[in-house]
Amino acid sequence: MKFSIERTVLSKAMAQAQSVVERRNTIPILANVLIEAEGDAVRFRATDLDVEVVDRAAARIDQKGATTVAALMLNEIVRKLGDGALVTLSTQGAPGRLTIEAGRSTFQLSTLPVEDFPQMASPDYTTTFEAPAPLLRRLFDKSKFAISTEETRYYLNGVYFHVSQGAEGRNVLRAVATDGHRLARIDADLPDGADGMPGVIVPRKTVAELRKLLDDDEAVIKVSVSETKIRFETPTITLTSKVIDGTFPDYTRVIPQANAKRLEVDAKEFAKAVDRVATVSSERSRAVKLNLDEDRLILSVNAPDQGTAEEELAVAYGDDRLEIGFNAKYLLEIAHQVDRENAVFLFNSSGDPTVMREGDDQSALYVVMPMRV
Repeated sequence: MKFSIERTVLSKAMAQAQSVVERRNTIPILANVLIEAEGDAVRFRATDLDVEVVDRAAARIDQKGATTVAALMLNEIVRKLGDGALVTLSTQGAPGRLTIEAGRSTFQLSTLPVEDFPQMASPDYTTTFEAPAPLLRRLFDKSKFAISTEETRYYLNGVYFHVSQGAEGRNVLRAVATDGHRLARIDADLPDGADGMPGVIVPRKTVAELRKLLDDDEAVIKVSVSETKIRFETPTITLTSKVIDGTFPDYTRVIPQANAKRLEVDAKEFAKAVDRVATVSSERSRAVKLNLDEDRLILSVNAPDQGTAEEELAVAYGDDRLEIGFNAKYLLEIAHQVDRENAVFLFNSSGDPTVMREGDDQSALYVVMPMRV
């Protein structure tokens, strides 16, 4: 095998591959990237047995072939090469070695047999559709903050990606995540061919890897779904992942329907104020108290070992006086999801879950549990 490739192209492919590779694993081949050169392109394949990414890059192929080499090491070498360099990779030298040449730099890395590299079985996908990158980016970006990190509740360690009935009675593509303390539910127009898609829980790591495919606003992503796997494809990258084998809870039961006390506040000013008063809060509780009165909101923190803080905001609020406490981190994360100017909070009482919407947008809804302060 021998081919030449631009350093920037190689760097992008290796960055994608090495992020899938688990840094600590007991199977040596899983630390490697499979490099396959044929025709006028090179494929870089990496897997941790749960997620697989294949990146196709244009290159000048002098001799077709394949090898596997340590992904992290190759990525580091390529990252440190000079901008604009032409990189040549070859296995024609010493056996069991990959030679990397760029300018006056030469490296030789150990390789492992191609036959040892695991290939992820491709199931029969029951549903395939295409969706614009911005649509998928919004669904996953706005929901992923609420993914649980508690390993015992493994079925909450991802985003529930499914088809459901939206606010206007028509089917929508929906992403939901929750950790029991907060919940995010994001809807998007249902793409052609997506109706009938099985609901799947996309793991946290896959959501992070998928984000790298969605930066191009013009890109159209091909999505294939089965009961056990999900695949996202662009013309150059294919990301395949197992889905979490579990049942996502009935999230509709925890979304309050009767919260009548309505607060409307400038989202950016609210987030800044929460951040400021939380500065004196103890890291353990990070509790912020909201005191609501007519068109006035007072945010306060009382940390006996640190001090106190208070800030007043002009808001739109016309209901009964209310005092309620929240974890500052949860409030900030939800406030930062708001793309519109105003955030609308809907309360019931100081002990009940609170709903937040982005202005009059019905397609994004967040729920946060209160805490005692």
